[in-house]
Amino acid sequence: MIYVGIDIAKDKHDCYIVTSDGILISDNLRITNTLEGFNTLYSIISSNCQVASDVHIGLESTGHYGINSLNFLRTKGYQITIFNPLAVAFI
Repeated sequence: MIYVGIDIAKDKHDCYIVTSDGILISDNLRITNTLEGFNTLYSIISSNCQVASDVHIGLESTGHYGINSLNFLRTKGYQITIFNPLAVAFI
C-alpha cells in the first residue's frame, strides 16, 4: 500500500509519498500544476506500486487549483480523499 499526500497550490503541488510499512518514497517532491507535473507524479507512484487500488491519495480542497490533478489521478484509477484545509492545517 502506498499513501500520497498532496499540498495543492496555484502553480505547484508538494507531495509526500510513503508505504504502509513506513518506507519513505519521497518527502520533498514538488511538481508543477501541469500535465507534465502530473505525469511525473504518476510515474513515481506507478513505479512503486502497479495496482491502483493499493494507492491512497489525500489532497486538500483548494478550490479550482486542484481540479486538473484530481481529474488526472482519478482517470488513473486512484482512490482520492479530499480534505478541508482547516482540518489538516498545522498550528
